Amino acid sequence: MNEKFYQLPAEKQQRIIDAGFQVFSRNSYRKSPVGEIAAAAGISKSLLFFYFRNKKELYLFLWDRAAQITLEYLTKYKCYEAADLFVMMERGMNAKFRIMQQYPHMAFFAVKAFYEKDAEICLDIQRIYRQYFDKKASQALAQLNPGDFVPGLDLKMMYREIYWASEGYLWEMLQRGGLDAGQMEQDFAQLLKFWKSIYLKREPNSGGQC
Repeated sequence: MNEKFYQLPAEKQQRIIDAGFQVFSRNSYRKSPVGEIAAAAGISKSLLFFYFRNKKELYLFLWDRAAQITLEYLTKYKCYEAADLFVMMERGMNAKFRIMQQYPHMAFFAVKAFYEKDAEICLDIQRIYRQYFDKKASQALAQLNPGDFVPGLDLKMMYREIYWASEGYLWEMLQRGGLDAGQMEQDFAQLLKFWKSIYLKREPNSGGQC
């Protein structure tokens, strides 16, 4: 990327970023015209290519930007300061709900990008994703007390399963064409209750309740 992009006024940088999120959130990578992004940002296509050498570079920049914003919100909501896994998850989902409200196009883009299959882009997307996921996973797992969970449970696999289920739920909601925060909060509360019932160690005489 041309470093002169960062020399632009913040407002112009944001216009380009917002335009990229908006166009890429509506279409696949292959079917997203760069000219449409430039028009939405109020600049020429040639100028957009002055800042970004090609569409792939712009796409990866936006993907990394989305990951940075997500981490900022997770930190703001103290997601990784909780020793309890399910408190951590609740804070994390609340952070994501806020992101969806503040950056709806970015939210759509991030989920679509994760599932992008275009050979030109998919391996790079997954590589960058792994960097952020491994960082989050290591922070979360380091705080867990194995004694809180059913004996013999593979905590790493449990964390991955829960994470995948959460991402799959977000994808389903996005596929329906809307982000109903109220419905999502209700559904996620039910998921948390279910996960607690199968993963947390049951206390004696609890009657099967966690």
